[in-house]
Amino acid sequence: MHAIPLTHTTSATQPPPTASAPPLPPALVLLLATGAGLAVASLYTSQPMLGVLGADLGASDRALGLVPTLTQLGYALGILLLAPLGDRYDRRRIILAKAAVLAAALLLGGAARGIGTLLVASLVTGLAATLAQDIVPAAATLAPEAHRGKVVGTVMTGLLLGILLSRVVSGFVAEHLGWRTVFVAAAASIALLGAAMGRSLPRFRPTTALSYAALLGSLAALWKRHGALRRATLAQGLLSVGFSAFWSTLAVMLHGAPFHLGSSAVGAFGLAGAAGAVAAPLAGRIADRRGPERVTRMGASLSFVAFAAMALSPWLSAHGRLWLLGASAVAFDLGIQAALVAHQTLVYGIEPGARSRLNAVLFVGMFVGMALGAALGSVLFAQWGWLAVTALASSTAAGALVVRCWPAARPSPRA
Repeated sequence: MHAIPLTHTTSATQPPPTASAPPLPPALVLLLATGAGLAVASLYTSQPMLGVLGADLGASDRALGLVPTLTQLGYALGILLLAPLGDRYDRRRIILAKAAVLAAALLLGGAARGIGTLLVASLVTGLAATLAQDIVPAAATLAPEAHRGKVVGTVMTGLLLGILLSRVVSGFVAEHLGWRTVFVAAAASIALLGAAMGRSLPRFRPTTALSYAALLGSLAALWKRHGALRRATLAQGLLSVGFSAFWSTLAVMLHGAPFHLGSSAVGAFGLAGAAGAVAAPLAGRIADRRGPERVTRMGASLSFVAFAAMALSPWLSAHGRLWLLGASAVAFDLGIQAALVAHQTLVYGIEPGARSRLNAVLFVGMFVGMALGAALGSVLFAQWGWLAVTALASSTAAGALVVRCWPAARPSPRA
């Protein structure tokens, strides 16, 4: 789910990679893929456990909704405020620093005795999990040009598997060993990752001497200059609202009547994320052949139908409702991931020299949408129940489709 900012930095300890250079060692590629997966997994680890940890900490449903909200908001802030630093400083040092902070934040979450401490840990976890946004461009930088696509594709597969497996593993471990064990194990894995990265990664030369303020200022300039960037960001952000509202309330809903399911069963719904892994290469091929605009509309349409179908739940048995939830999760995950790949294709073609910053703008919008979806979803669920969450997700998916079907403005002079 994360964009691939292609840069032209080179390692300070190695010559610039060329098309004839040998491929990266498989062990290093595997390490980068594992690192991207573990970093992004920390964003979703808490979601299947909300029902269990809420009872343990004595937190209300509304307070629990703030856990994924702050995690996603922290990630959005991290992309906005920290991701541009990869162009200005040695990316290896940034990766190691974020790994240390992320491990500490996860340990704090596991040691929380009240919801307040857990909320602080969630925000810091989101900020530091932008480690994934440093690992992917590091892989693109280290890979020789002839092998860059293959290396980045492998790392992105690791990232998608991290999203897919995080809910499944955390739900299973929480049910059998306790939710605190999940946080401690996640912290240990990030600490080991940091140690391995410290030994394996070379140093990276900065690509710009711009001040921090100038880097951030260029993001606003890109936003003002390119209408295509604004449309892509708005549409993906709207899709993310429904996505996050669903996953942020699913565990609490399934924990109660009539299901009374444990966290491992809730986590199994994360297997629907396999649809996203399938969608990524398929959507890319369709975008190449028929244009990314068509793929964005297809993805938004599929997401709308999937969310709207869940309104049938009151007329189904408990068993039928579970099947409907599973099928809908597969369908909207497929649609949202396809739309994201197409939006990335559109954004990367706007201004090739600013791909990292364009990527940052797109993903800030996406994770602001996720934070908003988690917040609204928890409030709506507490006040009016699951159908209200369904209505929110359907409405935002419909809004994304309207944005994509709305006639585009004239291209900007530099687009």
